[in-house]
Amino acid sequence: MKNIPYGRQSVDQSDIKAVVDVLKSDWLTQGSKVKEFEKALSSYTGAKYAVLVSSGTAALHLACLVVGISKGDEVMTSPVTFVASANCALYCGAKPLFADVDSVTANITPESISQRINSKTKALIPVHFAGFSCDMKAIKNLAIKNKLIVIEDACHALGASYEGLKVGSCKYSDMTVFSFHPVKSITTGEGGAITTNNKKYYEKLIMLRQHGVTKSLTRFINKKLVVNPWHHEMQMLGFNYRITDFQCALGLSQLKKLNKFIQERRRIAGIYNKAFKNNKFFDLPKEVSQVRSSWHLYSIKLKDKYKNKKAKIFASLREHGLGVQVHYIPVYRQPYYQKLGYKKGLCPNGEDFYKREISIPLYPSMCGEDIKYAIDTIFKVFRQVV
Repeated sequence: MKNIPYGRQSVDQSDIKAVVDVLKSDWLTQGSKVKEFEKALSSYTGAKYAVLVSSGTAALHLACLVVGISKGDEVMTSPVTFVASANCALYCGAKPLFADVDSVTANITPESISQRINSKTKALIPVHFAGFSCDMKAIKNLAIKNKLIVIEDACHALGASYEGLKVGSCKYSDMTVFSFHPVKSITTGEGGAITTNNKKYYEKLIMLRQHGVTKSLTRFINKKLVVNPWHHEMQMLGFNYRITDFQCALGLSQLKKLNKFIQERRRIAGIYNKAFKNNKFFDLPKEVSQVRSSWHLYSIKLKDKYKNKKAKIFASLREHGLGVQVHYIPVYRQPYYQKLGYKKGLCPNGEDFYKREISIPLYPSMCGEDIKYAIDTIFKVFRQVV
């Protein structure tokens, strides 16, 4: 029987060679490949600066820290996301606030954000669900009006575009966060990044990822010390969120293939769109005119009369070898958030989306035979179950 996951990495011999070359070198961590990957990523996205870290979660955490998120603040994000998008506020002592989503894209809407902003709201973290950019121009206008920080969670969206610009350019945000987990657009195993056009944020991010320490003479606070070659200063409480050189070698090699990866994802999504057009069982994801998706996920949404059969459909698809997944259980419905006092029903559209969503297989190396099997199996299962 087939075993087709919903997503997987695409690693070839050139990627392996790049990693092996670094493993044979003198530097395994924080060598030249880190800076080389940062330069390449900033060039790709169009942002002035890029800072590489150990994961997308670490990137979210540092982005919140660098803008001073702290106790008493509220940070607004989407309920339809991985828990890290909200946890990063908790790490800083702040309170996550959830805005409801659009029923089609599952991205938070400017209208819901506007309704829920209050005097404690300090930052917005719009999540580009499945690789489809949020309405960033409208969100930025709200941020300007209410003096809020905007941190794009683009962990799904490396390679996507909004209004012709790459997601990560930070035209409509203060920072953008990426993930390089194996199912994402490119991979470094684990890893993440923050892009920004703000030099002060960039310099602080560099320090925060390495224990809050600097070795730069020009940044030393104590100017009266006789400075020796070994001298360094810890100026803030940072973390060990560093990424390794061999991970960055893999990332550099993968980044060269990113446009091809996105092209393949879009081709497969096009095949799905054609095959599933006007089917009676589920609705399809849709691109709006100003958005070019990276197609991190292909999310089908069960029509209302079938959503009560989701568990049975999901189980049957897996029994037939399709490694489908659900993205996501609304964050505030997790037991930890329930203990914090968050109540069911907070975001009706987000909860309805959860009841309907199933992510089907989509990744660049998916062959024609597997694509056909996925389509045929999905129709077979739906006809049997519903």
